[in-house]
Amino acid sequence: MKNTPDKTLRQHLLYLLKDGGAHAKFEDATANFPVKLRGQKVADLPYTAWMLLEHMRIAQWDILEFSRDRKHKSPDWPSGYWPDEAPPNAAAWDKSVKSFQKDLKAMQSLVANPKTDLYALLPWGDGQTVLREALLVADHNAYHLGQLVTLRRLLGIWKE
Repeated sequence: MKNTPDKTLRQHLLYLLKDGGAHAKFEDATANFPVKLRGQKVADLPYTAWMLLEHMRIAQWDILEFSRDRKHKSPDWPSGYWPDEAPPNAAAWDKSVKSFQKDLKAMQSLVANPKTDLYALLPWGDGQTVLREALLVADHNAYHLGQLVTLRRLLGIWKE
């Protein structure tokens, strides 16, 4: 099968969304996070692991829904994107992780679908394209995964 520029771009985007390239992987950054440390702040950092995880989930969901639904309404900024410091219960972490992964797969499917015009302006936006939104998801996730890894290091729970 011949590689076209469009197919190559989709492959590169999927690699960035799935694998992270040079970045930590979501699964590595969230796996085996001790329940008692999920809401723990460390000196000079304004966030907890729970706050980062939920912020990533909410932002990614918002970008995905904006990309595929003209009727989508984004949460209020910043209150709708940042949760309280600690998860309400132990199960909330797992639920958030699964939801994040589900939405990431949906974004990957949107990018992989050859019927998706990556360059077409979203009629309900103000200059956004699916390409731009997919890159935003990858960039936003990488940024906050770095913060999550830093937090894990400071808490002493990151294995090199």
